[in-house]
Amino acid sequence: MNDRLHSVETQINPAALENETLGFLLGLWNRKRGARAMPSRGDIKASELKEHLGWVMLVEVLPGIADFRYRLMGTLVTQYFFKDVTGKTVKEIYTGYNETAGKGVAAIFRKCARDKAIVHARGDSGWIGEGYEPFECICLPLSDDGETVNMILHAFVFDRPSVMLAREIARANGGEFIVAPPARTDA
Repeated sequence: MNDRLHSVETQINPAALENETLGFLLGLWNRKRGARAMPSRGDIKASELKEHLGWVMLVEVLPGIADFRYRLMGTLVTQYFFKDVTGKTVKEIYTGYNETAGKGVAAIFRKCARDKAIVHARGDSGWIGEGYEPFECICLPLSDDGETVNMILHAFVFDRPSVMLAREIARANGGEFIVAPPARTDA
């Protein structure tokens, strides 16, 4: 079964990232791990993330890498998804709603946890639903014992002014998102 998200590209263990928040977190993660394979959750202090905290999520890796529980969800991420899912698992969020999207999200987290790899993803958000703008994210593995990934430091960023403007236009338009017609190919 293909658990990939349509219109999303991934990169494993990027050396650098252009987005300010994602680049900051990648640099912090590298500094905190030092010579280790990865830092622990205890190495990451909220005070060090203050300028970027709204974009940050902490995701717990459940036994057997079978599911993932959101332990912290930044306020800007909550704005994007229209809700705070802190305490819920990926399966709980997507079952009965958009199971394909849930499998894709879980596949990204699973790759990070199983392979102890940094996963950078970006693309179109049509897999979520209508009205969601493009995004970029990073998953950074964390381990309390230095071997098993038990948490993922995850940041999800988007062009906030564009998203908020599109949603304001939709509200003024009776809740309907305005979708551009497909380009003509007969011209």
